[in-house]
Amino acid sequence: MKYVKFLSILLIFILIFGNTIVGQKKYNESPMTAALVREGKLPPVEQRLPKNPIVVKPLEEVGVYGGTLRRAWMGPGDRWGIAKICYDANNLMRWASDSKTILPWLVEKYTVSKDGRVFTFKLREGLKWSDGHPMTTDDVIFWYEDVIGNEELTPTFPSGFVQDGVRAKFIKVDDYTFRIEFKNPNPMFIYTFPTQGWFIDNSKGSFAFYAPKHYLMQFHPKYTPKDKLEALAKQKGFNKWYELFQFMIDYIQNPDLPTMSPWKIVSKSPNEPVFVMERNPYYPVVDTEGNQLPYIDRVVHYLVSDAEMINMKAVAGEIDFQARHMRLPNYTLFMQNKDKGNYRILIWRTGTGADPAIYLNQNVKDPVKRKLFQDARFRQALSLAINREEINKILFFGLGVPMQAAIPPGSAYYDKAWAQAYAQYDPGRAKILLDSIGLKVGKDGFRIGPDGKPIELIVSFTTYPGSANMSTMELIKSYWEKIGIKTIIKQVDRSLYTTQCNSGDIEIGVWVMDRMSNVAISAGRLLGTWTDGPWAPLYARWYWTKGQEGEEPTGDIKKIYDLWDEFNRTVDARKRDTIIRQIIALHRKNIWIIGTVGGIPQLVIVNNKLRNVPDGILWDDPYRSELNSFPEQFFFKQ
Repeated sequence: MKYVKFLSILLIFILIFGNTIVGQKKYNESPMTAALVREGKLPPVEQRLPKNPIVVKPLEEVGVYGGTLRRAWMGPGDRWGIAKICYDANNLMRWASDSKTILPWLVEKYTVSKDGRVFTFKLREGLKWSDGHPMTTDDVIFWYEDVIGNEELTPTFPSGFVQDGVRAKFIKVDDYTFRIEFKNPNPMFIYTFPTQGWFIDNSKGSFAFYAPKHYLMQFHPKYTPKDKLEALAKQKGFNKWYELFQFMIDYIQNPDLPTMSPWKIVSKSPNEPVFVMERNPYYPVVDTEGNQLPYIDRVVHYLVSDAEMINMKAVAGEIDFQARHMRLPNYTLFMQNKDKGNYRILIWRTGTGADPAIYLNQNVKDPVKRKLFQDARFRQALSLAINREEINKILFFGLGVPMQAAIPPGSAYYDKAWAQAYAQYDPGRAKILLDSIGLKVGKDGFRIGPDGKPIELIVSFTTYPGSANMSTMELIKSYWEKIGIKTIIKQVDRSLYTTQCNSGDIEIGVWVMDRMSNVAISAGRLLGTWTDGPWAPLYARWYWTKGQEGEEPTGDIKKIYDLWDEFNRTVDARKRDTIIRQIIALHRKNIWIIGTVGGIPQLVIVNNKLRNVPDGILWDDPYRSELNSFPEQFFFKQ
């Protein structure tokens, strides 16, 4: 009898606390999805989450559900405004807000072989796409073999997957486990997961390392007859099947594309005046109390024509959260209107080493200028002629750091000596350096080149999300002409600027020196492989194409490429650090890039009712900012 009574009590206990006993927590969901569950349009939240959901600890407090987050963008060309608030949350791994820690995200755990060649990943069991279909390793293999590996879809196979001409192997272990094997050690590979776009060109897609096979296979000739696809492509207005496929995998253009992000696009066209995203009911993330995230129901982006209009919408209180396109020159205006607009202004640190940075093309086609540009004394003289304190005061309200084009303070591998090298305002010393080169002063006060002709520098600049504008360039022109270097500044269309950078036709280019927060994971500025800053475009192309194109470098630039190759095959982290510092020392010695002001703060406009928004975090592209603020845990507090 006592035994029966004990069983009865135990049964009641299980019925009440059963989820805890069997290791399944009771989860909560938004009223929005709960209504759909009651209507039979969605399964219960416990069935929509994986067995081991991702848990995010709210920054300030557990939030409440509801509301619409208002933002602004400039249309499809500004797609990263949407990607970095939402769609980059697709990542298999993700950077924490400290910008130091990589978090397993869709991947539950991973291992790396001792030789740094083999990477094994375990997906969270029970992950589901936004349409409810299971996500498995089949989606990983499909992406690698059928999207990246299809020559019509991807004519140029991503070099990051190739070593000595041998492609990496993606191997399915089971439904939730896959392995990636490289020919040689590749210890930095793990950092490509949270940085996603640095590894491959996925600007027209929304995935890296996986894609929804169950949906996209209907547009792929491996799974659907090609003649049927070609007919469908023409019906949809495309010439070839792969053009149709590229459209269907584009999250901006195709709202039917399944996603793993916190919000899913519902607008039919990116040209709609208000671009709308709604919560993904299958988002595999909960807070510390088991509430499925995101808290906010919808995110909307108002379509505007330019960045200044976004700033004006912020001033008017029509933006709830935005860092992208928030311009520091509008700081006073923001401060004057924050009470009226009911917002606060946060300051995030940036990975900006210089804004603007001046890139003297070491491959410039004019032989006289090439000899000058490759003379360190000439670059040093131009640097010493710049009044950085004045630029900081005029452009940045004194909030930046007058410095050389270098790694900014507070970032990994910061080198004070590099930041200060030839960064003092000393036009007298600059003139002495020019004299030492043999550049005599003509009757008009300008220097004469070794060919007997006046030196005339042509500086090309364009619009970008930074400070380079005509007034900035007029200042730099005035500084250089004070030491006798005649300077012509040209503002060009951004597309033309990009084309001329890639071809090596820019003599001196101007761009922000960004992505410098951790050069171990984003070294393009140091290598010259990001050609919007064209300090060595043809050398970089030689390196990038393994000698097939461009010009072979010599001397210290060749040393940089050799060191970077060594870095990428070195498993020992301490040895890698030493190599990075050797590359930094070469830049410190040569000053190939001339800086003005770095450490520029990033303004963030935040509605006063919006909570859980961090202050003081790092804003830089490798961390997918604004994503590293974890927008899914934002909420409106009434």
